[in-house]
Amino acid sequence: MGLEDVYQRNLHHRTHRAGWLRAAVLGANDGIVSTASLMIGVTAATPDESGFIVTAGVAGIVAGAMSMAVGEYVSVRSQNDVEDSDRHLEIEHLALDPEGELLELTQIYMDRGLTPELAKQVAQQMHDRDPLEAHLRDELGQTPHSKARPMQAAVASAASFTVGGLVPFVGVFAPTPGAIALSIVLFALIGLLFTGITSAKIAGKPVLGPTVRVLIGGSLGMAVTAGIGRLFHISLG
Repeated sequence: MGLEDVYQRNLHHRTHRAGWLRAAVLGANDGIVSTASLMIGVTAATPDESGFIVTAGVAGIVAGAMSMAVGEYVSVRSQNDVEDSDRHLEIEHLALDPEGELLELTQIYMDRGLTPELAKQVAQQMHDRDPLEAHLRDELGQTPHSKARPMQAAVASAASFTVGGLVPFVGVFAPTPGAIALSIVLFALIGLLFTGITSAKIAGKPVLGPTVRVLIGGSLGMAVTAGIGRLFHISLG
């Protein structure tokens, strides 16, 4: 097997998708559930005000997308800060005590099953090549594939929230006011079904479990919001 074959096989692994996949799935799911729940709650409180329901849906999509983008950026950027701090700390340790760091790396390889002699040889070769890279990877678990990317997460989250929010929003344009709530729920469930199947396929997991989990969670969110809207029955007059 050549290097090209190894590279092609590595492409089938899904670890490098973790960052953007998490943000995209979370954004789409939140967009569907949040927008649908908001509009269902407004519909339950003011069933004859379709114009207000449309306004609430648009406002919910825009505000939610911006909130998701900012939240993801801040969260992932904080993760970057932690990784950078660990990197600088490791640089200091290598400068102050390179022999101690070599012994630490040797112990790491021994804990993974190598004999002391082989672990020492591997650690020495890693130190001769790039000690910082070796410690970041084998001691701290930092690799280029696992590095958090704030802008990528923010854009993926905002875009997926918007797309997800538009799915139940289409239900507002049901032909009769009485069918609006049912239409919103129907479109939302279809969107959640698609989201669950897609995320499972991308992650390489069986479809049933993630899809059922997404459907149950979304249904509970919409049911609770509809109940609260009907309980308070907000009046516009």
